[in-house]
Amino acid sequence: MKRILFNDIDAVNAPFRHDLTGAFHKVMQSGNFVLAESVSQFEKEFANYCGTGFCIGVGNGYDALVLAIRAFGFAPGAEIIVPANTYIATLLAVSANGLKPVLVEPDEHTYNINTAAIQAAITANTKAILVVHLYGRVCPMDEINAIAGKHGLKIIEDCAQAHGAMYKGKRVGSFGHAAAFSFYPTKNLGALGDGGAVTTSGEELAQKIKALRNYGSLKRYENVVKGVNSRLDEFQAAFLSVKLPHLDVMNEKRRAIAAKYLLGITNPLVVLPAAPVTSSEHVWHLFVVKVAHRVKLQEYLAASGIETGVHYPIPPHKQQAYEELNSLKLPVTETMHNMVLSLPLHASMSYSDCDYIISLINKFKL
Repeated sequence: MKRILFNDIDAVNAPFRHDLTGAFHKVMQSGNFVLAESVSQFEKEFANYCGTGFCIGVGNGYDALVLAIRAFGFAPGAEIIVPANTYIATLLAVSANGLKPVLVEPDEHTYNINTAAIQAAITANTKAILVVHLYGRVCPMDEINAIAGKHGLKIIEDCAQAHGAMYKGKRVGSFGHAAAFSFYPTKNLGALGDGGAVTTSGEELAQKIKALRNYGSLKRYENVVKGVNSRLDEFQAAFLSVKLPHLDVMNEKRRAIAAKYLLGITNPLVVLPAAPVTSSEHVWHLFVVKVAHRVKLQEYLAASGIETGVHYPIPPHKQQAYEELNSLKLPVTETMHNMVLSLPLHASMSYSDCDYIISLINKFKL
C-alpha cells in the first residue's frame, strides 16, 4: 500500500546532508560551542533575510516569545491581546511573564486573528497585540499596525510557522517591535534539534534580549538584569546557515502543493482555506481544511496510507492548564478546533503524491 508521511524530515534534509555534515565538523573542530562564530553568523544572515536590524538566537521558539515579551518590561497583570486560535505556547509565554492573555476570535476564513475583535478587546490595561501568522498565513498587518498605533500598543509577532512569509513586499518578523521564530525540525526553516530567535530593529531592545538569554549578562560575570539560560546552539546555528539560502525555494514548493490542493479538491464536504491560488505571501507551513466529519475523513485517508494531523484538537482556553479560562465562550475558535484537519505538505513531497491525496478526498463520502 502507498504511504505518504505527514512530514518527512529525513527527505526534507536529504539534499543538504553533505553540507550539514561539513557544518557539523567545522563547529566540532573549532572547539567553540556556545555563542560563538556560527551563532553570530546566522544571526546576521537571518536579520538580513527578515529585513531587521538585529536577530538574537535563543534556545527555542517558546523562549523567543517569553524573552521578547519580557524585554518590554510590562507591569505585572498587564493585558496582551492574543488570538484564541493558536498553539498554547503563545499563551504560555504571556503567562510566564505574569501578564494576562486576552483571547480574541479568529477570522473563520483565514484562521488568523480577527482585526475587528482586536479593537473590541482593547482596554486601558492593554499593552500589546501578539500577532500569530498561523499555519504560515500572513495576518493583515496594515490594519493591525493602524490599531496598535492608534492606541499606543506594542506589536509582537509569533512567526513560528511563517519563516519567509511576506506582506506587501516585507517579510514577517519585521512588522512588530519584536518577533519570535522557532526552528523546531518540522518548521519551514528547521534545525536538527531545537532552536529559536527574536528579530527586532530596536537596538536597545536587542541588547536587552541578548542579556536576558545569557543570565542577564552582556559581559562575562557582569549581570545587568535577571536573565535565563537560553542560547541558540552553535551546531544548530551552523545547520540553519546551510538551509537558509534554500528557504525561498522550499517555500515555493509548498506554495505549489497548496495551489494544487486549492484547485484540485472539489469535494463539498471539505472546506478549503480562503486564499488566492497564486498568492506569493503565505508559506503554507500547514495546509488546513475544515470538515464536519473529521474523524471519518482521517480514518478514510489513513486506510489508504495517508498521514494527517490536527492543529489543534483542543483550543488553549479549554485546556486544563488554563482552567481559569475554561468558561470562556469562543464559538468560532471552538468550531474550528472541532473541524480542522491538516493534509500532508512539505518541501520533499511529490506532486504525484499530492494528486493521489486529492483524488482520494474527492471520492470521500459519508
